[in-house]
Amino acid sequence: MQIYLDYSATTPTRPEAIALMQDVLTQQWGNPSSIHIWGQRAATLVERSRVQVARLVNAPPEAIVFTSGGTESDNLAIMGVAQQYSSPQHIITSSVEHSAIEQPLRMLEQWGWAVTRLPVDSVGRVNPLDLKAALRPNTVLVSIVYGQSEVGTVQPIVELCQITQSFKASQTFGASQSILFHTDAVQVAGRLPLDVQQLPVDLLSLSSHKIYGPQGAGALYIRPGVKLVPLLGGGGQEGKVRSGTQAVPVIAGFGIAAELIAAEMATEIPRLTRLRDRLFNHFSDLPELMPTGDRIHRLPHHVSFCLPNADGEQLNGKVLVRQMNLAGIGISAGAACSSGTLLPSPILRAMGYRDRAAKAGIRLTLGRDTTEADIDWTALVLKQILERVTPQPQLSQV
Repeated sequence: MQIYLDYSATTPTRPEAIALMQDVLTQQWGNPSSIHIWGQRAATLVERSRVQVARLVNAPPEAIVFTSGGTESDNLAIMGVAQQYSSPQHIITSSVEHSAIEQPLRMLEQWGWAVTRLPVDSVGRVNPLDLKAALRPNTVLVSIVYGQSEVGTVQPIVELCQITQSFKASQTFGASQSILFHTDAVQVAGRLPLDVQQLPVDLLSLSSHKIYGPQGAGALYIRPGVKLVPLLGGGGQEGKVRSGTQAVPVIAGFGIAAELIAAEMATEIPRLTRLRDRLFNHFSDLPELMPTGDRIHRLPHHVSFCLPNADGEQLNGKVLVRQMNLAGIGISAGAACSSGTLLPSPILRAMGYRDRAAKAGIRLTLGRDTTEADIDWTALVLKQILERVTPQPQLSQV
């Protein structure tokens, strides 16, 4: 018996997307920039996919730019804004961002940019008042993750956007210095409703392989009127924002996956929420596991814990992942591993956890194929593993 519970890392490509990609690869393989019939067939597929992805977030199709994935979308949003300025400015982010946000911001800091990382509380949420206090006249971008991948916390994005807009409206500087708001919604798309007509973001990142589409495709929503400097020079594809011949097969797979997950959300969100809560309840009386993240403002498919009694060697997140894998269950550790050394999770450290606990985070994320039986069996196996690997207190010798 094998149970996959790492859907936040990647999702299995759904059969409809695979079938469509096979058809594109064998029958509709033209270059979408070519004007002959082969090229126009491919161009039609790309534009149909653009409409499908746009509908997932209720955006106009022309506001969707296809990329290679969430990482490129995040980089395009950040660097595409920053490169418009001839001198360093100010950017605000949170202390619990994905590395696809954190790394380009560190690069900008090396070039003299000021970056403010907002603190989070013990469940990983940003306080909107901290954003209000951090805004400056030279702030040009705010980038806050929508749903945190490691601990599942959902940020108050609407309120954060409104604060940014209010500050922008109260200033007298020119339109070229308006504050843009970007959110990485890679974990949220298909798991919570997204409507950019109601959500006042300027830039929003998406990824195909998080919604049962193929790896290698993503998108950046760019609110009409917002300008970005392209990262790539070339043929001017994707509205001159992202040059390069479009990867038609994976874009087509992305499109059909977006359409199908949008149709399923009304039933899938409450189903996943019930399974998520069922798994949390299995461990509610187990002191070896401490839930992490916000239990109320939370992704519907996401369960995460840390081990407060971890010893760093015999018991840590990496050990549990390996033991669960031997039992045929795929989960992930919340901390990053480098060269065999388990490092404290920067996300858990930002939330106030000590290094020992921050090395012992685990994440179980659910998906379309997850059943109640999977949840119950996973809970039983994890409890047995914890009984076996948890260090026992030493009895004093008389």
